[in-house]
Amino acid sequence: MRSLTSKQADLVMLVVAFIWGSGFVVTKNALDSLSPMQIMAYRFVAASIISAFFFRKKIKTINLDYIRSGSVMGLCLSLGFVFQTIGLQYTTAGNNAFLTSTSVVMVPFVYWLTIKKRPKLNNIIAAFMMMIGIFFLTVDFENFGDLNSGDMLTLIGAVFFALHIVSTGYFVEKRDPITLSTVMIFFSAIFFAVTLAFDRNMKIVTLTSLWGALYLGLFSTFICFALQTTAQKFTSASHAAIILSLESVFGSILAVFLLKEGYNPIMVIGFIIIFFSVLMAEIGEKYFERWEANV
Repeated sequence: MRSLTSKQADLVMLVVAFIWGSGFVVTKNALDSLSPMQIMAYRFVAASIISAFFFRKKIKTINLDYIRSGSVMGLCLSLGFVFQTIGLQYTTAGNNAFLTSTSVVMVPFVYWLTIKKRPKLNNIIAAFMMMIGIFFLTVDFENFGDLNSGDMLTLIGAVFFALHIVSTGYFVEKRDPITLSTVMIFFSAIFFAVTLAFDRNMKIVTLTSLWGALYLGLFSTFICFALQTTAQKFTSASHAAIILSLESVFGSILAVFLLKEGYNPIMVIGFIIIFFSVLMAEIGEKYFERWEANV
C-alpha cells in the first residue's frame, strides 16, 4: 500500500466527510419508507456483500488478530449508531446532530486516556472551535435547553463514535486498513441484522425503498470506511476527528440546495467558525510549536 502524506490523508478524509454529508439527505428521504434500524441493517449488509466481492483476496488473510481488532471497531461504531438513532426519537434533529458532533472534542482526551499520548494543542483548540461552529450550524435554539433522555442517549452515542475513531487510529498502525475495515463492516452487518429482529417499526420493503439504503451501503459505508481507515494510518486521531466532523457542514449545505431547507445568519457564523477551526488544525501546529519553544 502506498504511503500518504498528512495532506493527502486530510484530502481523503475530506472526501469521506462530503459523502457522509450527502448521506444525511439520502437518509432523510429513506426514512419515508424504511425504519432507522432497517436502513442501518440493509446498508451494512449491502456493504459487507460488496466488500466480500471486491476484497475477496483480503478476506483470505483475516486471522484472529484482525477479527479481534475489527470487532472492537465495529462494536464501537454500531453502538454509536444505535444510541444516536434511539436518541433522535426523543430530541430534535438539530440537537441530535450537535450532540453527536461533541465526539470531536472527546477524541483528543479519549486518545490521551487510552493511548497515553498527549494530543497537540492546536488540535484541542480546533476541536472546541469545531464544536462551537457546529452548535451554531445545527441546534434549534428554541428547543435547546435542559438535557432530556434523547440528548443523553445521543451523548452516549457520541462517546462510542469517539471510541471508534480512537480505536481505528490505534489498530490501523500495524495492520492493513482494508482488511481491518472489511472485518469491521462484517461485524456491524451481523450486529444490525440481529438488532433488526427486535425492530418493532419495520416497514414493508420495496425495490424503490431500498435505493437509499444501497447508496448508503456502497458510498457512505463500503467506500467511506475503507478510505477513512486507510487515511487514519497517516494522521492522528484528533486531526481525523476534526476533518471528519465537516460532514455536518456538507450535510447542511446539501440540505439547503437539495431539500430546499433555509439558512440564517447564525448558521453563517457557524460556517465561519468551522472554517477557522480547520485552519487551526491544518496550519496552527507550527505556530504553537514556536510558542511552546519560547515559553
